[in-house]
Amino acid sequence: MQGANKGAVQPLDGKGLRIGIVQARFNEDITNALAQACKGELESLGVAASDIEHVTVPGALEVATALQALAERGGFQALIALGCIIRGETYHFELVANESGASVSRVALDYRLPIANAILTTENHAQAEARRIEKGRDAAQVAVEMAQLLARLA
Repeated sequence: MQGANKGAVQPLDGKGLRIGIVQARFNEDITNALAQACKGELESLGVAASDIEHVTVPGALEVATALQALAERGGFQALIALGCIIRGETYHFELVANESGASVSRVALDYRLPIANAILTTENHAQAEARRIEKGRDAAQVAVEMAQLLARLA
């Protein structure tokens, strides 16, 4: 079968990749841990610390605007969105979760740039704490994998 291996997962290699990270500061104890795990994993995958640009914004709704600015500036092979939205007693949770997710996806599609979305949406703080390290690492892996994939498809 011709091209059967085209979609096979390649070993993750971040050497030479430039990655942008946008971190929401709201729920900063969680997002700081996400960012630390993400940057550590990027470096373990071969992304040079000097090739990681990390910016912060107030909250999850502002993440997409900063992602868009980085995408417009160019020079990145992938971007990463980090944030934490914890359900409260009002509809605000749904609004922020839905809009931030849709906005991140829109930037990725508009700029044809992979964006690993690690904006956590949890019921409570304990769930966020349980996911912060793993999801930070996952975001780094997704960014590197998708950057590699798009380079092969180009």
